[in-house]
Amino acid sequence: MPEFSATPDPRRYEHLAAIRLEDPDAVERAAKARIPHPGLVYGRQNFIVAADHPARGALAVGSNAMAMADRHGLMDRLRTALQNPRVDGVLASPDILDDLLLLGALDGKLIFGSMNRGGLTGLVNEIDDRYTAHTAEALKTIGATGGKMLTRIALDDPATARTLESAAHAIDSLAERRLVAMVEPFLSRWENGRVVNDLSADAVIKSVAIASALGSTSAYTWMKLPVVQDMERVMAATTLPTVLLGGEPTNGQDEVLATWGKALALPGVQGLTVGRTLLYPADDDVAGAVASAASLLRDSSIRTVERVTP
Repeated sequence: MPEFSATPDPRRYEHLAAIRLEDPDAVERAAKARIPHPGLVYGRQNFIVAADHPARGALAVGSNAMAMADRHGLMDRLRTALQNPRVDGVLASPDILDDLLLLGALDGKLIFGSMNRGGLTGLVNEIDDRYTAHTAEALKTIGATGGKMLTRIALDDPATARTLESAAHAIDSLAERRLVAMVEPFLSRWENGRVVNDLSADAVIKSVAIASALGSTSAYTWMKLPVVQDMERVMAATTLPTVLLGGEPTNGQDEVLATWGKALALPGVQGLTVGRTLLYPADDDVAGAVASAASLLRDSSIRTVERVTP
């Protein structure tokens, strides 16, 4: 697709509304007709573009409080990112995934559905992060790879216990269907009416220890972790496959890429799951930002991996 136009056609996605109105079963047909991803291989790092922020009311990118409010613009950016052959897939809420399926944009891609979007940004009970989006059964139906759950652990908020219990049930439900549970844990706290994540290495390590033990099995569990100082210690805290998240873009792109590149070299890191940083780069060159991130990925999959046999 062409790069972004200063005056894009406002009717470019009108056909999606027509399909949804007249033929809603088209979403399921598109999912069944989709060419699947060839499969996950240890050592070939994966690149997943995240687009589930709007479902939690998180529309801001940097100083632009409504950057992700334009759904048509977001779809343009996602399609641009997905055109890069090194982008393996997408992580999104049901509405966005359904649009991408109808557009035929997910052939050969990994699909991760976002499951708990009830902890709305700024909500008085934000930590009580209810499961309001994908279910494990729905993800199985569309041929998804797995589901992602944001798991914020706030020791000063009693809702944390309920959030952890819900996450455990979701992990079990995914594992029963042999789907990946991508768990995104944080140690969080309330600060001046806002939920703030502790990004110190010790806090991330503690969150990993708690999140890794959720559910009755960890066989299908991945970690989705921020890149922080002392990532060597963080990665030593888990044996689970781990993807790195991008977070809120605050530093310059070169600095961000450098930190990602260093973290991607660590054992157990299986790739990137990044959204706003690449979909809304400072220079608005989505294709360029995605290509720069893709160049950091490693592929040592030709190496023989020792496996445990019964």
